Amino acid sequence: MSILPIIKAPDPILRVKSNYISEIGNSELKLLDDMIDTMYAAPGVGLSAIQVGVAKRMIVIDTSKNSVISNIKMINPEIIWESDESQSNEEGCLSFPDQYVEILRSKEIKVKYISENKESKTSNFKGFEAVIIQHEIDHLDGNLLIDKISSIKKNIILRKMKKIKKFKWKIRG
Repeated sequence: MSILPIIKAPDPILRVKSNYISEIGNSELKLLDDMIDTMYAAPGVGLSAIQVGVAKRMIVIDTSKNSVISNIKMINPEIIWESDESQSNEEGCLSFPDQYVEILRSKEIKVKYISENKESKTSNFKGFEAVIIQHEIDHLDGNLLIDKISSIKKNIILRKMKKIKKFKWKIRG
């Protein structure tokens, strides 16, 4: 298993819509394992394949509770139901390090996906887990957390990200 580089905004690959997976092979299963390692090393609670440069509909999330490590790997996740009730949470993103924004999302969702064991599943999620999954599925559709905030806040965050990127290039060069 490997830790993969996480793509940072404003890289245009983050806007690419990910492709459905018709056949699950060893490369997809290895990518899921690498995504788990990458997510924990970051550290984070969710990661989509597009964030590591792969335009496939795959996400991993951390559902740990009470110090028990648990994660879910999803292939072709699709939200098939959302509650009318919403919740507001401060969200961060591994592609936007140290940037946090308040976002309104459905409190409960039902997700249809294929597991790492190639089984079709339908599961209900609520609270923080629902937020993580909605966030990661947004990535698969080329949508970012900055798309859900005002243009003023969006521009401030993008300027910060561009400065960080320039600064890192100066250090390397």
